[in-house]
Amino acid sequence: MEQNKQLPSLPENAYRELRQGEVYEPMMPAASTPAEATPYSVTMGVIMAVVFSAAAAFLGLKVGQVFEAAIPIAIIAVGVGNLRGKKNMLGENVIIQSIGACSGVIVAGAIFTLPALYILGLEAQFYQVFLSSLLGGILGITLLIPFRKYFVKEMHGKYPFPEATATTEVLVSGEKGGKQTVILAVAGLIGGLYDFAVSTFGAWAENVSTRICGWGTMVADRFKVEFSLNTGATLLGLGYIIGLKYAVIITAGSCLVWFLIVPLVGYASADAAALSPTELFAMYGRPIGIGGIAMAGLIGIIRQSGIIKQAAGLAFKELGSKKSVTEESRTERDLPMKTILSIIIAALAAIVFFFQFGILDNWMQTAVGTLIVFVIAFLFTTVAANAIAIVGSNPVSGMTLMTLILSSLVLVSIGLNGTVGMTAALIIGGVVCTALSMAGGFITDLKIGYWLGTTPRKQETWKFLGTIVSAATVAGVMIILNKTYGFVGENALTAPQANAMAAVIKPLMEGGETPWILYFAGAALALMLTAIGVPALAFALGMFIPMSLNAPLVVGGLVAWFVTSRSKDEALNKARLDRGTLIASGFIAGGALMGVVSAILNFAEIDWRMADWAASNAAEWTALAVYIALIAYFTVHTLKAKKEE
Repeated sequence: MEQNKQLPSLPENAYRELRQGEVYEPMMPAASTPAEATPYSVTMGVIMAVVFSAAAAFLGLKVGQVFEAAIPIAIIAVGVGNLRGKKNMLGENVIIQSIGACSGVIVAGAIFTLPALYILGLEAQFYQVFLSSLLGGILGITLLIPFRKYFVKEMHGKYPFPEATATTEVLVSGEKGGKQTVILAVAGLIGGLYDFAVSTFGAWAENVSTRICGWGTMVADRFKVEFSLNTGATLLGLGYIIGLKYAVIITAGSCLVWFLIVPLVGYASADAAALSPTELFAMYGRPIGIGGIAMAGLIGIIRQSGIIKQAAGLAFKELGSKKSVTEESRTERDLPMKTILSIIIAALAAIVFFFQFGILDNWMQTAVGTLIVFVIAFLFTTVAANAIAIVGSNPVSGMTLMTLILSSLVLVSIGLNGTVGMTAALIIGGVVCTALSMAGGFITDLKIGYWLGTTPRKQETWKFLGTIVSAATVAGVMIILNKTYGFVGENALTAPQANAMAAVIKPLMEGGETPWILYFAGAALALMLTAIGVPALAFALGMFIPMSLNAPLVVGGLVAWFVTSRSKDEALNKARLDRGTLIASGFIAGGALMGVVSAILNFAEIDWRMADWAASNAAEWTALAVYIALIAYFTVHTLKAKKEE
């Protein structure tokens, strides 16, 4: 029993830098032997991976934002554990969260790139989506492991790890019991029914814009100025978790495009006078945003070059060490470097086989494509991990856009173009995007494990299972959603990142006109933003995601600011923040899951939508009223939090 004893809460030095000679001891000490990878935890983790992969795929393709599944999964793991009446579930809950969290990262890697195949009129087969997601995920895991000790131990207290902190707090509070499960379930039910009423029945309009009034229509048509807001529960919750600071920065990018660039182009160009603000945004705003994202990614690599050198040195030192793995303490034990290298080599061999026999049928082009995947994935791994460690968001879409541009230029130079070239470049982009998404997400899992005292080797081993399950799920869901909604035409899924990828790659591969001047303008803007200390990546992302999908983030961020600034008691403010995080997570998970249900109904050709009403002006006013009521519920119930919770 003594071996399984754990601390009642996180140590005081969990979130701060250690003093000279001070050692961090996790809740589950190295000398303990907690239950971790059990049949229950592995099964629950796989179920979470399937459910949240489906939910995240729908949400990401519809609104361009993939929620991180770690927090909702941690809450569910805690809730189910409490219902089972089990004690000392901390180790098992970490494994459940780690396996299940593969869902969000694998989904991001797939849906940011591969739907572009459909958008360009090409077909994406199940095996192509599955293998690009699986192999990218495996690369992300193995390339990140050598950097684990640097990020989670050497930099202890220097990086905030916002998402890992929130997830850890949920898991720790779960050990003590509480009302978290009930709060999450009620919020999930409300968010799910709210979004289901819109997507399935058209009970009110999905978006509210300034065109709701006569003057707004006049301003949009004459001056090309239009503001729009998505009234969904999912985006409201997402904005709360992101926080006001980054929500404002992202939306500032949208404001620059929609309130300055679009009106200026509409005023200065006679040809643009007949175009709508939305069309002008797609033609001018998005390419500038793409240039900004690419430059922000490059700046990130340059800034992290020291980290790459230092962490790689630690990894190779371990590879050459004769020290037995069993001599290391349990909480320091990674997969052996020889095993990691063997998996990397096997993954690269599988990529060669996949590219050669599944796409290219040209050994030189296959070799070049594989080299692009490995080099870029390796270089950007630390950028992804660093972004997660600092701000909690992974800029994979921007880094993947740079990958597409570079790979397309290289592939064209060796004679690959046209439809085969576009397919190859997008598959390469999909592998890289998934690898970077996995690297960023996995560092969160490993930091949670470090704080709590999980065995890293067990987290790393079972992460591969979660990757396989999530890759298969997202491949199936993407094909179903394409057949149900499609990615082109009226009422098609938005898939903003995939549309950006398609817009970038088509002229590069088919010899059309590439808007280089707009890319360069975005790159210059990113440099200026970096110089004045503004996060260029977040700002540039806002420039190519529609205003309607960014503005709700500010609303959610304002709710977070409001509820955490009403009291001078910091402990009470923190309790309110945590309760709001539970409600926001419920909105996100419930809304996204019911969105999948709605998609299945559409796929089965069950149409209950009141289309005429949903498109009416009255439906917009109704949407505005219901949205205000949802915000009021969110705010009031968050303010009810008590410190003792």
